[in-house]
Amino acid sequence: MNTDLAIEKLKENFGSDIISTEKKSEKRAIITINPDAILKVAEYLYKTAGFRFIIASALHTKKGFEIHYHFSLDAIGLVLNIHVILDKENPEIESLSNMFNASNWIEREMHELFGINFLNHPNQEKLISDGNWAEGVYPYRKEFK
Repeated sequence: MNTDLAIEKLKENFGSDIISTEKKSEKRAIITINPDAILKVAEYLYKTAGFRFIIASALHTKKGFEIHYHFSLDAIGLVLNIHVILDKENPEIESLSNMFNASNWIEREMHELFGINFLNHPNQEKLISDGNWAEGVYPYRKEFK
Protein backbone atom coordinates (compact mmCIF):
# COMPACT_ATOMS: atom_id res chain seq x y z
CA MET A 1 0.00 0.00 0.00
CA ASN A 2 1.17 3.52 -0.75
CA THR A 3 -0.18 6.96 0.14
CA ASP A 4 -2.36 7.21 -2.96
CA LEU A 5 -3.92 3.79 -2.38
CA ALA A 6 -4.53 4.52 1.31
CA ILE A 7 -6.33 7.78 0.41
CA GLU A 8 -8.33 6.01 -2.31
CA LYS A 9 -9.44 3.25 0.11
CA LEU A 10 -10.51 5.81 2.71
CA LYS A 11 -12.52 7.70 0.09
CA GLU A 12 -14.17 4.44 -1.04
CA ASN A 13 -15.17 3.51 2.50
CA PHE A 14 -15.94 6.94 4.00
CA GLY A 15 -16.61 9.22 1.02
CA SER A 16 -19.07 11.64 2.61
CA ASP A 17 -17.06 11.79 5.84
CA ILE A 18 -13.82 12.77 4.06
CA ILE A 19 -13.57 16.57 3.97
CA SER A 20 -10.15 16.83 2.31
CA THR A 21 -6.95 14.91 1.61
CA GLU A 22 -3.42 16.19 1.32
CA LYS A 23 -0.55 14.00 0.19
CA LYS A 24 2.54 15.34 1.94
CA SER A 25 4.94 12.74 0.49
CA GLU A 26 5.02 9.14 -0.68
CA LYS A 27 4.92 8.09 2.98
CA ARG A 28 2.64 10.65 4.61
CA ALA A 29 -0.84 12.13 4.12
CA ILE A 30 -3.30 14.26 6.06
CA ILE A 31 -6.94 13.24 5.77
CA THR A 32 -9.46 15.66 7.26
CA ILE A 33 -12.67 13.92 8.29
CA ASN A 34 -16.00 14.72 9.87
CA PRO A 35 -15.38 14.39 13.65
CA ASP A 36 -18.43 12.13 13.97
CA ALA A 37 -16.62 9.53 11.85
CA ILE A 38 -13.54 9.15 14.08
CA LEU A 39 -14.52 5.81 15.59
CA LYS A 40 -15.36 4.10 12.31
CA VAL A 41 -12.30 5.51 10.50
CA ALA A 42 -9.98 4.49 13.36
CA GLU A 43 -11.53 1.04 13.50
CA TYR A 44 -11.12 0.61 9.73
CA LEU A 45 -7.48 1.71 9.82
CA TYR A 46 -6.69 -0.65 12.68
CA LYS A 47 -8.79 -3.74 12.00
CA THR A 48 -9.02 -3.73 8.20
CA ALA A 49 -6.01 -1.82 6.88
CA GLY A 50 -3.48 -2.94 9.51
CA PHE A 51 -2.42 0.47 10.83
CA ARG A 52 -1.49 1.07 14.44
CA PHE A 53 -2.40 4.12 16.48
CA ILE A 54 0.74 6.08 17.37
CA ILE A 55 -0.41 9.21 19.23
CA ALA A 56 -2.68 12.24 18.85
CA SER A 57 -1.88 15.93 19.03
CA ALA A 58 -4.08 18.99 19.37
CA LEU A 59 -3.91 22.71 18.70
CA HIS A 60 -6.27 25.64 19.00
CA THR A 61 -6.58 27.73 15.84
CA LYS A 62 -9.00 30.26 14.42
CA LYS A 63 -10.80 27.31 12.78
CA GLY A 64 -11.46 25.64 16.14
CA PHE A 65 -9.83 22.86 18.12
CA GLU A 66 -7.87 20.64 15.78
CA ILE A 67 -6.73 17.11 16.54
CA HIS A 68 -4.36 15.03 14.45
CA TYR A 69 -4.58 11.29 15.08
CA HIS A 70 -1.35 9.68 13.86
CA PHE A 71 -1.54 6.14 12.42
CA SER A 72 1.33 4.08 11.02
CA LEU A 73 1.59 1.14 8.67
CA ASP A 74 4.95 0.14 10.10
CA ALA A 75 5.93 -2.48 7.50
CA ILE A 76 6.27 0.22 4.83
CA GLY A 77 6.69 3.38 6.94
CA LEU A 78 3.40 4.95 5.84
CA VAL A 79 1.93 7.52 8.24
CA LEU A 80 -1.63 8.84 7.98
CA ASN A 81 -2.67 11.85 10.01
CA ILE A 82 -6.42 11.76 10.54
CA HIS A 83 -7.38 15.38 11.14
CA VAL A 84 -10.57 16.72 12.73
CA ILE A 85 -11.71 20.24 13.52
CA LEU A 86 -13.96 20.54 16.56
CA ASP A 87 -16.49 23.20 17.44
CA LYS A 88 -15.02 26.38 18.94
CA GLU A 89 -17.65 26.67 21.68
CA ASN A 90 -18.20 23.02 22.59
CA PRO A 91 -15.18 20.96 21.55
CA GLU A 92 -16.04 17.29 21.92
CA ILE A 93 -15.36 14.05 20.12
CA GLU A 94 -15.65 10.33 20.81
CA SER A 95 -12.73 8.92 22.75
CA LEU A 96 -10.47 6.35 21.11
CA SER A 97 -9.47 5.03 24.56
CA ASN A 98 -11.92 2.15 24.40
CA MET A 99 -10.28 1.02 21.14
CA PHE A 100 -6.66 2.00 21.85
CA ASN A 101 -5.46 2.01 25.43
CA ALA A 102 -2.53 4.13 24.20
CA SER A 103 -4.87 7.08 23.57
CA ASN A 104 -5.98 7.29 27.21
CA TRP A 105 -3.31 9.62 28.57
CA ILE A 106 -3.03 11.88 25.53
CA GLU A 107 -6.79 12.43 25.54
CA ARG A 108 -6.61 13.28 29.24
CA GLU A 109 -3.83 15.78 28.52
CA MET A 110 -5.81 17.37 25.66
CA HIS A 111 -8.83 17.60 27.96
CA GLU A 112 -6.81 19.39 30.63
CA LEU A 113 -4.88 21.71 28.33
CA PHE A 114 -7.61 22.59 25.81
CA GLY A 115 -10.90 21.65 27.49
CA ILE A 116 -11.76 19.13 24.77
CA ASN A 117 -14.36 16.66 26.03
CA PHE A 118 -13.70 13.06 24.99
CA LEU A 119 -17.05 11.33 25.03
CA ASN A 120 -17.12 7.89 26.66
CA HIS A 121 -13.55 8.23 27.93
CA PRO A 122 -13.12 5.73 30.78
CA ASN A 123 -11.31 8.16 33.12
CA GLN A 124 -11.09 11.84 32.20
CA GLU A 125 -9.65 12.77 35.61
CA LYS A 126 -6.80 15.24 35.89
CA LEU A 127 -3.43 13.93 34.85
CA ILE A 128 -1.00 16.87 35.06
CA SER A 129 -2.81 19.99 36.26
CA ASP A 130 -3.88 19.14 39.81
CA GLY A 131 -2.82 22.20 41.80
CA ASN A 132 -1.11 23.87 38.84
CA TRP A 133 -4.00 25.99 37.55
CA ALA A 134 -7.59 26.76 38.49
CA GLU A 135 -10.54 24.55 37.63
CA GLY A 136 -11.99 25.46 34.23
CA VAL A 137 -8.76 27.13 33.05
CA TYR A 138 -7.32 25.62 29.89
CA PRO A 139 -3.81 27.02 29.41
CA TYR A 140 -3.44 26.07 25.72
CA ARG A 141 -6.59 27.87 24.62
CA LYS A 142 -5.93 31.04 22.70
CA GLU A 143 -7.82 34.29 22.37
CA PHE A 144 -8.41 35.21 18.74
CA LYS A 145 -9.33 38.71 17.56
